[in-house]
Amino acid sequence: MNNLLFLLQKEFLQIFRNPTILRLIIIMPVVQLILIPLAADYEIKHISISVVDLDHSTYSKRLINKLSASGYFQLKEYGSSYEKSHETVGNGETDIILTIPQNFEKDLIKENKNKIHLAADAVNGIRAGLGTAYAGQIIGNFNQEIRDELVQMPRFVDLPQIEITSANWYNPHFSYYLFMVPGIMAILITMVGSFLAALNIVAEKEIGTIEQLNVTPLKKHEFILGKLIPFWVLGLISITIGILVAFLVFGIVPVGSFITIYVFSAVYLLGVLGIGLLVSTISDTQQQATLFAFFFMMIFILLGGLYTPIESMPDWAQWLTKINPPAYFIRVIRAIYIKGSSFSDLLPEFYAMIAFAVGFNFLAIRNYRKRSA
Repeated sequence: MNNLLFLLQKEFLQIFRNPTILRLIIIMPVVQLILIPLAADYEIKHISISVVDLDHSTYSKRLINKLSASGYFQLKEYGSSYEKSHETVGNGETDIILTIPQNFEKDLIKENKNKIHLAADAVNGIRAGLGTAYAGQIIGNFNQEIRDELVQMPRFVDLPQIEITSANWYNPHFSYYLFMVPGIMAILITMVGSFLAALNIVAEKEIGTIEQLNVTPLKKHEFILGKLIPFWVLGLISITIGILVAFLVFGIVPVGSFITIYVFSAVYLLGVLGIGLLVSTISDTQQQATLFAFFFMMIFILLGGLYTPIESMPDWAQWLTKINPPAYFIRVIRAIYIKGSSFSDLLPEFYAMIAFAVGFNFLAIRNYRKRSA
């Protein structure tokens, strides 16, 4: 026990003497939690639109005003030449061209139908798809307004109607930050708990202190605990910083319990620390550990459900997420923050995290034994 205490004292002193680790632990969560949700927004706005108005009627002007007032579109050009608007698309100045035909209002009233033309620059497929979808919804609403104005019914006729009402559960205001910030917190604790620990251990390999520790009377479990406990504590500090930043900057507080967050964080950290220990056993230099870290972080982020819903991934990718620890923790943090899920609601994820913690640490210890033999 005394050997473990001395090792823990040595580890904490070594960490606090390294300003780079302290900056990463304190500054990294703050900067990433603030910048990433503000920059990486799913909602696309400021879509440039050119309008070719061949009708110049009251209806055409109402439709244009409705598009401009939506907040999604910026009227780049208004004219009567489709060729001129097409040139702005080629120059990258316009994303969508809306063409309103001649006699648009007249034929709409007389024939009860008409057509308008919508063309989008599909170089950026996501922007084009969302832009046309937004425009389609606005045009549909405009169409319904016109129909309501044109339909004349006797007041004494009470026709049956179906009224549709909707309720948005858990995130009623469609807050992008409420969805993204908890996911980023999960990635941050992954980075602190795994790869900073791996880099720290590999750095000791490079300067030779690992070899000195191997010849001391330290038992193997004391050595492992001495390496894991400091970064386990720092990981909990990192999640605390993330919770404070989420509240102070975005006004986000979990609907569920803070205790549930910390219980899952504590168990999850044991798993990712096992990953860090495993990386350290197969890396001889910090450069090698950094390359391994980059490889794993790309998989963790892309297959973790941070940006892309797991349900929309191909079947083979969904199977890979079952062995991806951040996918479970991201789901847990979002469930606690957004839905207020309790510990009992998240038992399957808890069991999975225990399995990861046992499995990765077992592989790391086994591989370390082979490497040191």
